[in-house]
Amino acid sequence: MSGAPTPIKLVYVNARAALFDLYGDHLRIRTGRASVAALVRLLAPLDIAAPAVRTAISRMVRQDWLKPVRLPQGPGYALTPKCARRLDEAAVRIYRTGSALWSGHWDVVVFQPVRERGRRERLRADLAFLGYAPLSETTWIGPWPSPELDTMLGEQGVPADRFQCTFGGDPRELVARAWDLCAIARAYEEWMEQAVDLVGALARDAPDDQIFATRSRLVHGWRNFLFRDPGLPPELLPPAWPGEKARAYFEQEAARLLPAAAGFVDRNLDKGVH
Repeated sequence: MSGAPTPIKLVYVNARAALFDLYGDHLRIRTGRASVAALVRLLAPLDIAAPAVRTAISRMVRQDWLKPVRLPQGPGYALTPKCARRLDEAAVRIYRTGSALWSGHWDVVVFQPVRERGRRERLRADLAFLGYAPLSETTWIGPWPSPELDTMLGEQGVPADRFQCTFGGDPRELVARAWDLCAIARAYEEWMEQAVDLVGALARDAPDDQIFATRSRLVHGWRNFLFRDPGLPPELLPPAWPGEKARAYFEQEAARLLPAAAGFVDRNLDKGVH
């Protein structure tokens, strides 16, 4: 069973995470690119300084998440195909654009032990992000087949067998073995309390940069659930699952704050164009 999730904090967002959120939530559906100056302006409301933005960009380039481009506004960075795939899959799960009835089959991936600790930890993090959990060190299951899984395993050089199957017995027992639902439920309840406080602190006449910052923190906290909650089918969840109440609140507030936040993004992307 996975360890207890750490609490989600909605106030502080580091530069690398903020860039992923910005590209995923705003830039992905525009051109997928922005100038360095625009990225610095857009992360300023999150109290992220320019040097931290540039350091995070360099790291993301080394990891093949971003690539340098020349833009009319000056030097900039665009999504790589790898990053676009990751953000597309994340968007499906964040905004429920790909919901479907569960077939009763589990997606199972089996691979040889990964000896190197760094590679092993990276593999585990990526598998968790894609909605899988371990039955053993080398056997992982997910309720939905991830379209990104094969590409991710290939990029990491991890040969694996993958198949879909059913397991005998009550599937809820399998879920309890793979995921700590009590810990995930507590995380949703804690997130909900923080989210209500975060949004409630926003003044009715708040400027667009503050609305953008509040919505960004809201989205960032919600996006973190992709590492812990695979989006299990309702029939496998306990009654009165707090994730549903939290999701309803997130979707309501993210949509309400979007017009002002999107306007702030558009204005800052357009600066410097002549």
